[in-house]
Amino acid sequence: MKKLRISGKELRRLGFPNEVSISLAKTIISKYYQKSTKKEVLYLLADIIQNQDSYKKHEHFSRLVKALNPKYTQQTQELHIRPTPLPYKIYGKPEIEESSIKQMDTAMRLPITVKGALMADAHLGYGLPIGGVLATKNAVIPYGVGMDIGCRMCMSIYDISIDIIEKDKARLKQILVDETRFGTDGFNIPMDHSVLERQEFREIPFLNSLHSKAYKQIGTSGHGNHFVDIGELEITDSNNEWKLPVGKYFAMLSHSGSRGMGAEIARHYTRIAKDICQLPKGFTELSWLNLDTEEGQEYWLAMNLAGDYSAANHEQIHYRFSKALAEKPIIKVENHHNFAWKEKFEDEANLIVHRKGATPASLGVLGIIPGSMASPAYIVCGKGNPESINSAAHGAGRVLSRKAAKQSISKKEMQQHLSKEKVTLIGGNTDEAPWVYKDIEKVMHYQKDLVEIVARFTPRIVRMAK
Repeated sequence: MKKLRISGKELRRLGFPNEVSISLAKTIISKYYQKSTKKEVLYLLADIIQNQDSYKKHEHFSRLVKALNPKYTQQTQELHIRPTPLPYKIYGKPEIEESSIKQMDTAMRLPITVKGALMADAHLGYGLPIGGVLATKNAVIPYGVGMDIGCRMCMSIYDISIDIIEKDKARLKQILVDETRFGTDGFNIPMDHSVLERQEFREIPFLNSLHSKAYKQIGTSGHGNHFVDIGELEITDSNNEWKLPVGKYFAMLSHSGSRGMGAEIARHYTRIAKDICQLPKGFTELSWLNLDTEEGQEYWLAMNLAGDYSAANHEQIHYRFSKALAEKPIIKVENHHNFAWKEKFEDEANLIVHRKGATPASLGVLGIIPGSMASPAYIVCGKGNPESINSAAHGAGRVLSRKAAKQSISKKEMQQHLSKEKVTLIGGNTDEAPWVYKDIEKVMHYQKDLVEIVARFTPRIVRMAK
């Protein structure tokens, strides 16, 4: 039987006023009215709009009637904005623009905020700044997580001499061209993955609408700063947990996220959060969802699905590369950012820790912190510093916008720099030139109390979007 579908446009025509009511209506119809005809369902929904009092105690539609009321918001006392921000630690303050600090100050005035920190790679973002860490009580902020939900770094380390990079460069370049896809390019026949069979796609109508996009983009990377790099990994710590000797190893490093699905989830649930919170001007991008509400639980499921989808992308990227290389990695390391975790922190249990452009750095936790296409990435081990809420920077952080970079940097200038650094670039553009990013060495210096360096990766062949 063909599944009954009601679009947001059809619901708006009926008079549904906001994203909360539209999302609720779709969910209820999907759960309880699949055996009805579309005509019957549209008639029923129109009747709810016209006769709301009749449905106030209805077993399915009572919550929908509340959502139709323009006063359907968080409790008034929850929306009390603090007059001044809570104190928080800023790492690398001399390198951070004032606009990013102001953005973090705004987040620290929210009534749901408990703790915060700003990492050394911080720069302006939607809602929470990139590099912002925010711990909240029983609430999640979709734009505090970010657009590219669960974006991650993943490295495969191989027991191969690094001489292969120069001796077999043509083959390695061809493998990257054949086995990776970026931006709007996808594989003619995407690989299957169990994440595409998850029940969230079936049970949540909005996620169901994203399934086709997720299938087409599985195993690929995005535009911008996403990449797949081949290079040299130098292990500098003889006490590493892999028990590998100090020395240089052939490695592949990827940066990719949840693609179009993650961005759509961020936009959709931010619209719902804005409808619910009704925050004053300057705070709306930080609208949140309480986790004891259906909307909050639905976003939490969607966020985790997007995070697992991001992991699946890397799994396939590394599988394709290893298969073409005819080698299996001896070690794999990965970490992610743009996510929210439920964590117990000091005397506070079950805080929701948002790390937007920041990565977990609890005691003993491994992570990867990249620089640019011509500067090192570092494998690090967290020190569990409470001032940073057990967090560290996720990368070098931009100092120049993409627009400004395109206007001020020539391809010739960038290519000369890459040649000097012995880096071969496939794709890429000047908006990702090495000097649009902060000095990774300075960033690492500013967070020496947060992480310990275990290994240093130097890129040699870099693949990015065209």
